Amino acid sequence: MNEKTAEQKVLDGSAWDEFCDSLKAAGHIIRSDKAPHDPFNQAEGYRYLTRLLRGGLESFLEFGDSAYPVLRCGAHETIKLGADNPDNRYESCSVNPQYDYRLFGTRGTVDYLGFGAVINKYASGGTMETTGYLDARDMDINDDGSFEIVISQREHAGNWLQMGPDTNSINVRQTFQDRANEKSAELKIERIGAVDERPSPLTPEKLVHALQRATMFVNGSAQLFENWSESFLPIENELPPADQAYCQSIGGDPNIYYFHSAWKLAPDEVFVIDAPVIPECQTWNFQLNNWWMESLDYRYHQIHVNKHTAQYNEDGSVRVLVSHTDPGVPNWIETCGHECGTMCWRWIGASEHPVLTTRVMKLSEL
Repeated sequence: MNEKTAEQKVLDGSAWDEFCDSLKAAGHIIRSDKAPHDPFNQAEGYRYLTRLLRGGLESFLEFGDSAYPVLRCGAHETIKLGADNPDNRYESCSVNPQYDYRLFGTRGTVDYLGFGAVINKYASGGTMETTGYLDARDMDINDDGSFEIVISQREHAGNWLQMGPDTNSINVRQTFQDRANEKSAELKIERIGAVDERPSPLTPEKLVHALQRATMFVNGSAQLFENWSESFLPIENELPPADQAYCQSIGGDPNIYYFHSAWKLAPDEVFVIDAPVIPECQTWNFQLNNWWMESLDYRYHQIHVNKHTAQYNEDGSVRVLVSHTDPGVPNWIETCGHECGTMCWRWIGASEHPVLTTRVMKLSEL
């Protein structure tokens, strides 16, 4: 029997039924054996799926046309995944390597600005390979802060971001040290040669494809980071270097050296992280996440610290403390009602990558 056409699936409602069934299947990931099964963490897990769904629908349905790309912020205060950095503004858009693009705007004063061309397979394999990368520190930028980048497979003079034959997305990271006082870069992207053209209306084929990709993104992303959280359990309450090759394979910034792990604390305990040496670096930061690898709510709580906000010891070292209640010392990280979760330390643009020392203490021992 021939498969239904997109038109038939729309007319008989099966496109919507398949969409709903695929979302239902994602719930099994939240109930994975090693995930926390208390009501609080389970509620956050289901909220996490709704956040992934919003991101997936925006990416594939609303902004999925690579002929008319739009840079959109896909991870922010209420859409989170993969240990999203509270110091970052993330932007991305769909591209097609058959086209050439022009990305342009103003640099602003944000501390770090990087552009990546990637093969995003979060919806179909759980990887995000970088095919080209451009750091603003290596770019030609005009005196007024304006610049432009040509994005293409063929090399161009000036600022050029290389795409490969399978590149399907452009990622932009803006990393702040002092978000309140730094000015973000203002960016736009356009397909070269798109003069007086407009996107065609929605078709059944576009709708069915977008719904399928959105649910694949929900399932793929949720499973990817659930598996990663489970892999941290043997090193719980330690913070060793992560597998850097793996971090890069799922979308890590090539200028960042990552430390990832899981944490779990009793009400009367504190997790102590000591960085005896702070290397020469663009910046560094530490953040606390929930089990689903979402950064905790940094709008209302102090859940991260960076090079600018940290208080340093007299010898230049840094101590960070994680606990449920304020221990009355600098660099305290709040758990926001969580008893367990994941965490991440980053050296960004660092000359070296010193290891960290960790231990769990009783609050009374501080």
